Amino acid sequence: MSKVMAVTQEDARVPRLTLIDLFLKFLHFGVLAFGGPVAQIAMIRRELVEHERWISSARFNRLLAVMQALPGPEAHELCVHMGMLARGRIGGVLAGLGFMLPGFILMMLAAWTYDVLVAGRAVWTGALLGVQIVVVALIIRAVQRIGQHVLEDRMLWLLAGLAFAASLIGAPFWIPLVAGGLIYGLGARPWIALSLGLVALALSVALHSGGINAAITVNGPITHAGTFDLFVAGLKGGLLTFGGAYTAIPYVRADTVGRGWLSDGAFLDGVALAGVLPAPLVIFGTFAGYVAGGWAGALAVTAGIFLPAFAFSLILFERLEAMVDNPALHRVLAGVAAAVVGVIGATCLQLMWSTAERAPTLWGAALIFSVALAAVWLAKGKWAPPLLIVTGALAGRLAFG
Repeated sequence: MSKVMAVTQEDARVPRLTLIDLFLKFLHFGVLAFGGPVAQIAMIRRELVEHERWISSARFNRLLAVMQALPGPEAHELCVHMGMLARGRIGGVLAGLGFMLPGFILMMLAAWTYDVLVAGRAVWTGALLGVQIVVVALIIRAVQRIGQHVLEDRMLWLLAGLAFAASLIGAPFWIPLVAGGLIYGLGARPWIALSLGLVALALSVALHSGGINAAITVNGPITHAGTFDLFVAGLKGGLLTFGGAYTAIPYVRADTVGRGWLSDGAFLDGVALAGVLPAPLVIFGTFAGYVAGGWAGALAVTAGIFLPAFAFSLILFERLEAMVDNPALHRVLAGVAAAVVGVIGATCLQLMWSTAERAPTLWGAALIFSVALAAVWLAKGKWAPPLLIVTGALAGRLAFG
């Protein structure tokens, strides 16, 4: 028996639940999962650690540190892990499904309603644009919060800046991520790290000059997406969600908006809906999948996004802490996370530009954006984002008709 498993059993005081009871417990958590990951994690801690004492507080903190270092929605990953403590791998699957199911069903209904009653109707144009402006402000605030935790030294800031620049010129997503991880992981060997940086820079410039790039075109014709392509788009987002669900935005956007499967406006509408539903924020992928490929597309993107969140706990249950405690791996993950901050920063700039282009009047858009950004910076509590989104809809209706 491994050392990690021994610690798990020593700390755990998990009640013996039937599989149905376990599923219903985490389904209950899913129904109440409003307010984003901070509120969701606090709810899980309060119920399973403080009240029912499934594991010790110290053990929970170690698990949370592991989940935050790995890609994927950490609240969902915690549910999978806790379910495994109760009933093994089948318990982990049921706990994860129970937690995500309410938000998934509600998002499917919301996407269907949007497609049937809202999309393309002039009466909703102003309100939706107001919502989209507020969502851009929310994403900018999220980047700042993620950066506070990730960018701990000048090298990480430099890697984020280089990733920002590489993304703006249309470098494929993997170049800044691989380069950031390797450069920071090999920081003790500066000449090798510098050589890797020069290679990544040269490759980005060469691909851009040769017309091979990942630049997103937001004004092209909308086309129908293939189900497998949508699954890959979701999988990419799930594997690259470092530091919070907002970091999945550039990758899902690149593979949906960037391929002409939906508009930037519709994509931002999906992010807004995800912010008011009881679910991990990455559930916006379900919306994008539905708009791009119908019911099958929604299922495909959702499966891709959540597959890594299940897999890391189910497959690596006994080795997660040992992996993340490895100093070399920790530096690689930190470098990747810094690059992700740069990539999502570039995405913010692109979203601001495309949203401004759709606004009938720039002064109205600038006013809504400025007020929203100030409110996002000052607002506290899990109900702040939904309230800001509703306010943005009203402001957009007044400003743009």
